[in-house]
Amino acid sequence: MKYTCEITIDLPRDKFIEKLDNPEHMKHWQRGLVGYEHLSDSPESEGAQMRLKYKMGKREFEMVETIIKRNLPEEFHTTYDTKGVHNIQKNYFQEVNGKTQWTSESEFQFSGFGMKLMAFLMPGAFKKQSMKYLMDFKAFAENGTSVLDQ
Repeated sequence: MKYTCEITIDLPRDKFIEKLDNPEHMKHWQRGLVGYEHLSDSPESEGAQMRLKYKMGKREFEMVETIIKRNLPEEFHTTYDTKGVHNIQKNYFQEVNGKTQWTSESEFQFSGFGMKLMAFLMPGAFKKQSMKYLMDFKAFAENGTSVLDQ
């Protein structure tokens, strides 16, 4: 399953990248994030991995982020792996009139029957969740609004 989301953030690209590229900021725009752990000695290099822990409702899960391309401020590509799901994220950042246009391309690959069924029955849920992260980042970056306060 592949789709693209876009959003414009009212910040110059350098300020946008400062906020996006700081793992301490993730908790303010990634709902359910309870912690992260760098698994690599050079956390900002291509190939670096980070374990992310989430809690959504009563469900807890972990995923591993792997940086596959880090060419900031223009682009940042990662993969996310958790049970039954491999997600490839390609993010592009373009400055337009002092604002940042964020284009996020997502590709999900499913290995388990349950995840394949969910993707078939509810493909819009994945795009909706991705767009929610972009909107929550926008609120945090522009106004300092944190999902922790909601």
